[in-house]
Amino acid sequence: MTTDMSLKLPSLPHGCASLRWLGQMGLLVQIGSTLLCIDYYGAETGGRNYPPPIPGADVRGVDAFLGTHNHSDHMDHISWKIWKDTCPEAKFLCPKVHVSDTLMDGIPESRIIGMDDLVSVQIGDVTVTAIPAAHEFLAQDPESGAYPCLQYILEGNGVRIWHAGDTLRYEGMLGRIRAFGHMDAALLPINGRDAARYRRNCIGNMTFQEAVDLAGEVNPGCVIPGHWDLFADNPGDPQAFRDYLEAKYPSLRCLLPERMAKVLIRSQEETAPQAAGEQCAI
Repeated sequence: MTTDMSLKLPSLPHGCASLRWLGQMGLLVQIGSTLLCIDYYGAETGGRNYPPPIPGADVRGVDAFLGTHNHSDHMDHISWKIWKDTCPEAKFLCPKVHVSDTLMDGIPESRIIGMDDLVSVQIGDVTVTAIPAAHEFLAQDPESGAYPCLQYILEGNGVRIWHAGDTLRYEGMLGRIRAFGHMDAALLPINGRDAARYRRNCIGNMTFQEAVDLAGEVNPGCVIPGHWDLFADNPGDPQAFRDYLEAKYPSLRCLLPERMAKVLIRSQEETAPQAAGEQCAI
């Protein structure tokens, strides 16, 4: 049985954002009165370690759905077909090389926004800007030069949040991130890569050590490890990430997320929860 309850919270004050981790790289982000849903895998398909924390038909009140790349746990076409109706005003953002796949979900072209390197779009209170992701390669389209995998920077209401999508670190990436200014929160993939996964066409991401070192150089207000929990054959180790980060960058705050826990992020150095690494309901 579905509910008719919006996921949107009351409008947040200046300098604040709400995050709710949805597992893997899924994230609900509210900035001001604007609610974004990024890389949520809402389909109840086989192979998952746990059911979707929000049933697909219960996803309501979202202003835009963002997909970083065309893998089902990031651009979930089964669910996008549902969400175009449960969230009838929502926009759908994806790499522009995959707009045709999104059109096949029955989403009107007027509601689809094709994204690419340094393309920015305004969604309510939030400016969304894309930069390339290397998953496991940058793999630009040979004809258009467009990137099939992206990262998103969310800015608005005095807050800046970095969703890294699925990526390795590549030459020039650190400079691209730093150019935006201070990040108040970052979600980074930590599941790594290896020969066994690559041989079965499971391309990889940063190892937890690589993600920690990138976070240490970017120095966000809070860093969250992602992409470690959904599939038994593609795991990561969030505790190893946290241990290494605390040993190497003790001043950097790490949050080990709990699915659907509401976390308040404050701009600059005032990151809530008040104690580093704790989660709080708002």
